[in-house]
Amino acid sequence: MFFLLFAFWIILNGRWTTEVAIVGAVVSGLIYLFICKFMDYSPKKEWACARRLPRAVAYGVFLIGEVFQSAWQTIKFIWSPREIVQPEVTSFHTKLRTDAGKVILANSITLTPGTITVDIRDDLMLVHCLDESLDAGLEGSEMEKRIMKLEGGHPHD
Repeated sequence: MFFLLFAFWIILNGRWTTEVAIVGAVVSGLIYLFICKFMDYSPKKEWACARRLPRAVAYGVFLIGEVFQSAWQTIKFIWSPREIVQPEVTSFHTKLRTDAGKVILANSITLTPGTITVDIRDDLMLVHCLDESLDAGLEGSEMEKRIMKLEGGHPHD
């Protein structure tokens, strides 16, 4: 965090001089100490976030692929005269334990065309699907498994 604050300081100053660097280092250090003391931030949490970054990037790439696949399937439903679309509302139980993981899953489902997460209650998710074929694989999906890895994995599952 210190280095991000320092880089932000340098970018805002627009030039590099010794005094800009010294003042930036002091100000960045003071801000870092402040957030550690008063905002429940710690180098341990920072390191945990840094270790999750590769998994988060991998999940982002996976999600982009899922969005494109779902968009293609949705386009086929809309443009094909032979396809009969049968919307449905379905529910499933998620194994995700953290609220953040559940929100990531709900938003990921909503980002994929043809599905919208309507409600989350504890571990139950209510999803509206453009067609009943789109609800296949919601429970125990690859998306859910990747978010579990992002959460840090579940040792007893």
